Order: sequence, then structure tokens, then C-alpha cells
Amino acid sequence: MNKSIIITGASSGIGAVTADLFLDAGWQVGLIARRKAALVKFAAGREHAHVLVADVTNETAMARAFSKFVQNVGRLDVLFNNAGILGAAGLIDEISVADWRSIVDVNLTGMFIAARCAFAQMRNQDPIGGRIINNGSVAAHVPRPNSVGYTTTKHAISGLTKTLSVDGRAFDIACGQIDIGNAETELLRDLNARALAANPDMEIQPMMDVRHAALAVKQMAELPLSANVQTMTIMATKMPFIGRG
Repeated sequence: MNKSIIITGASSGIGAVTADLFLDAGWQVGLIARRKAALVKFAAGREHAHVLVADVTNETAMARAFSKFVQNVGRLDVLFNNAGILGAAGLIDEISVADWRSIVDVNLTGMFIAARCAFAQMRNQDPIGGRIINNGSVAAHVPRPNSVGYTTTKHAISGLTKTLSVDGRAFDIACGQIDIGNAETELLRDLNARALAANPDMEIQPMMDVRHAALAVKQMAELPLSANVQTMTIMATKMPFIGRG
């Protein structure tokens, strides 16, 4: 039987590139995102691609999406908990509480909901177990300026990952975190555009091909459940992460 994975935020960026890689490897891939048209276009002609339209912040829609996928393929082996947003940028007193809540809803509550759905399935399926891979960020370690919402939620994901690692042991559920730095996606291009708007003379940071991040996720996913990458940082070699601040 082909192994199975659900990927949140699968309609673009790291999620879409990762989904493409797993589909090419023969996995059953559940594609979760809000944009149905984008998912349908991506999945066209691909037998093992499963369109699962849901907002990660909606627990009812997410439960339906996970249930539909498992009914179709039989079990869930891996969740790539990937969906996230940058949200509003600025100093803390420039960020509205509404903007803060929108970032927390997607980046933290959304990842909690997805992990909750996956954990429930994995501890009750036969054979028991599975793997959850949370997409953190180098912002889980060191912030960029003017990123209080994004950075705070990514620090929180590290706590989620560690807790699931402990709580999952009794059920053969492994949980790890991948912290990705400067992979060239729509998200990073948007971040660079904001930075250039604020300072047209600034130098754009080095970036890496997003496919390398996807390959790292696949490496984590393919391990037997007796082994786990607890945390992995993959980034553009020359990005100012080591020593930044």
C-alpha cells in the first residue's frame, strides 16, 4: 500500500512543492488549503492527489477533511503541518489586536487543530502510529525586525512539537520540526518586497531553492517510526542567521 501524507497550506509555496515531491514518489497526498480552484488545478490528472478544501482555523472543516482522506486511502502515515502566514509587520504598538489574533489563529491555532486531527487518527488506527512534521522557521530561534506576531507563533510551535513528541510516544507517534530559512517562495518574496519598500537601498538576503526544503521534509517523513529528526534547520547557506541580531 502507498504511504499517505496530508499537507496543509498545499496550494502554494513550500506546501505545493512538497506535495509535488511526494506525489512523484507515489504517496497518497491529501492537499489542504482554502482555495479550491488552486487545489483542483494542482491535482488535475494526478491519481494520488486528494483535494481537501478547508480553512485550518475551522475545526469542523478540518475534521471533515481528515475523515474524507482516511476513508479514501485507509490510514494517515504523516502530517506535514505547514500552513502559515506572515501577517502584519511593524513594531508591537503598531500591530492591532485584530492583526495579532489573525496571525495566532492561522500559525498557532491552525497548526494545533491539524495536529489534533492527525494525532487522533494515528493513535486509533491499525497499525497504530504515524508522524507529525511541524513547519517552524528560523524565526522559532531568532526574529527578523518587525515580526512580533510571526516570531511569537513560531516560538510556540517549538513547544507544540516537543509536547507532541512526549505525548506521542505511547502511541508510536513521532513528531519533529523543520525550521526553514530563506527558501524562495511567494511568502519570502513578499517579505523582501516589504523590506525594499521600507528601505530601497537594502541588500536582498541570499535565498535557496524551495525544493531543497521539500526534500528535507521527505527525508524526515521516510524514516521508520523507531527514528525521528526532532529538529532540522535548513537554510540558504549565506543567510544572516548564525550571528544575526
